[in-house]
Amino acid sequence: MAKKSPGRLTIRSKIWIADEDGGVVFGAGRLRILRAVEEQGSIHLAAKTLNMSYRAVWGKIKATEDRLGRPLLTRKVGGTKGGGSELTPLGKALVERFRHLQTLTETAADTLFQDLFIDGL
Repeated sequence: MAKKSPGRLTIRSKIWIADEDGGVVFGAGRLRILRAVEEQGSIHLAAKTLNMSYRAVWGKIKATEDRLGRPLLTRKVGGTKGGGSELTPLGKALVERFRHLQTLTETAADTLFQDLFIDGL
């Protein structure tokens, strides 16, 4: 019987930032949430866009804020134009730096995988 070729192999990795107790501070899911809030201008619309409940989105944002001890969003209470939310400088920095960390991690993992598994086998 002939050996089956595995086809093109790739590496997948997932990173997140945790506190000393192992609680998630920031990761890909929270990145998606903050990006959606930034794009939609509100937690409510972000939740709809992500097909999540408002409570789930708010809970994840609140957990990260609690673990960092600083707010990620500034919230505007309703009114004639309605309420909304926008990222604080910390929220913007987390989004930018985490994206950069993801890119660096993926590039390093791809290089290591190529060296160890593709070229090395």
